[in-house]
Amino acid sequence: MTQTVYRRRPGSTIPNVIFGLLIANGLVFALQQMSAEFMFINFALWPATDPRSPFMPWQLVTYGFLHGNTTHIFFNMFGLWMFGRDLEQFMGSQRFLIYFLVCVVGAGIVQLIVAGMQGGLYPTVGASGGVFGILLAYGLTFPNRVVVPLFPPIPMRAITFVIIYGLLELYLGVSGGAPGVANFAHLGGMLFGFLLIRYWRRRRR
Repeated sequence: MTQTVYRRRPGSTIPNVIFGLLIANGLVFALQQMSAEFMFINFALWPATDPRSPFMPWQLVTYGFLHGNTTHIFFNMFGLWMFGRDLEQFMGSQRFLIYFLVCVVGAGIVQLIVAGMQGGLYPTVGASGGVFGILLAYGLTFPNRVVVPLFPPIPMRAITFVIIYGLLELYLGVSGGAPGVANFAHLGGMLFGFLLIRYWRRRRR
C-alpha cells in the first residue's frame, strides 16, 4: 500500500472523508426521524431472494448510512472517527473512501447470502461493515499500536484487538448469541477489506 495525497480541512483535526461520512450519516439519521418507513423501505438492505422484498441494487450502498437508533449510530461513528483518522492519512483520502465503500458493499453481499439461507423478510442497516473493514486495516497497518477499547478497557496491541473482535463476531454469528445483529456482515466487511488490501499490495509489487 502506498501513501498518497491526504487532505484535511484548514483548522480541523478531522480528515475530509471522515468528516463527510460523519455529516452524511448524521443527515440521513435526521431524515429517518422524519420519515422512517420511507427511508427503511427504499434504502435499507432487504433480502434479494424473497419476491415480497423491496430489494434494489443501490441498497448495497445506502444501507450503510442508515442506523437503527442513537446508540447504533454513535458507536459506528465513534469507531469510524477513532480508527479512520490515521488510516485516511496513511492511505490518502480517495483510496480511503474507496476502501470504506468496498467494505460496506462487501458486507452487504455477505448479508444477502446469509439472509437468503436463513429466510425471513427483514432489513439490514448500519455502517458496521465499513467500520469493521477499517478496524481490520488499522490493525494490519499499525499492528503494534496500543489501543484501549471501550469494553473491556484493557490496553492491547491493535492487531490483538482485531483478532479478538473477529473471533467474537464469528462466535456470535455461528452461535446466534446476538440476535438482531448482522455478525456475518461485519465479518464480510473485514473479508472484503482484507482482499482489497492484498490486491493493492500485489499491484505495488
